Amino acid sequence: MPQAMAFFRGEVVPIADAKVSIMTHALHYGTSVFEGVRGNWNEDQQTLFVFRLREHYKRLLQGCRIMMLDIPYGVDELCGITSRLLRTCGYAEDVYIRPIAYKSEELVANLMLQRLSSDFALVVVPFGSYIETEGAIHCCTSSWRRMEDTNIPPRVKVSGAYVNMILAKTEATLAGFDEALLLNQDGTVSEGAGESLFMVSDGAIHTPLLGDNNLTGITRDSVFQLAKNELGMDIVERHLYRSELYLADEVFLTGTAAHVTPVGKLDHRTIGSGKIGPVTQSISDIYSKVVRGDAPRYVHWCTPVTLER
Repeated sequence: MPQAMAFFRGEVVPIADAKVSIMTHALHYGTSVFEGVRGNWNEDQQTLFVFRLREHYKRLLQGCRIMMLDIPYGVDELCGITSRLLRTCGYAEDVYIRPIAYKSEELVANLMLQRLSSDFALVVVPFGSYIETEGAIHCCTSSWRRMEDTNIPPRVKVSGAYVNMILAKTEATLAGFDEALLLNQDGTVSEGAGESLFMVSDGAIHTPLLGDNNLTGITRDSVFQLAKNELGMDIVERHLYRSELYLADEVFLTGTAAHVTPVGKLDHRTIGSGKIGPVTQSISDIYSKVVRGDAPRYVHWCTPVTLER
């Protein structure tokens, strides 16, 4: 039977026992970095395939450098901890894997990162669709602007920075939309509230520059490679503007949680046909096979985990 377990303070424990104090620094100040990793269950192979696990942990450790989080694990050790926890939990279904490195010092009224203790924890939960809408989604342009690199570095997943995304997502869903898109202070397009953005126009795929305050998305990078290798299409990185999206043939979002999600409407304006477009469909179909270990060319992206029976 599956069991809810966590890696906490160097040990695998029941998830109910993985608790921190109300005094924990990261709770008060958002001084932590995290990753979201997908484990995709392949029923035919009876195997869980974890997508691009090493890349996620490389980015986590980059975040640790920025936030001065000193954890005693390298990429190989973190991958091993994750595989062992997945086997212990035993979920024979799609899962979401959440590693987090955080300032564990039980100390408030301290606005410095140095000389504060750090720790690492890991949890796994069953996880289905991120956006509970079938087909193409309806997005809005958020009134909240994307934070700048001069405020909080957006290229890694700093926990406190996600208030920016949460405000945008909350505004969108309260207004009846499925998701939000954020603009930069200069009006250029940044990304979705937790996803990278791509636009298809006149037979080409475009996406905002990483310098437009975007996360260095791992799914984003995967789409770059899939588009080139499978569709023969290079992706153009450039500044994008809101009005361009209204006139695009297709718009889609990508992310670990969202996979490849088509956008059918933006701000009540229909994008293309309003349904999933041919380029988005092709990338989505390929990506779905890749993440479940069904594409031999990309199986090196997947860490297979065979569950204990």
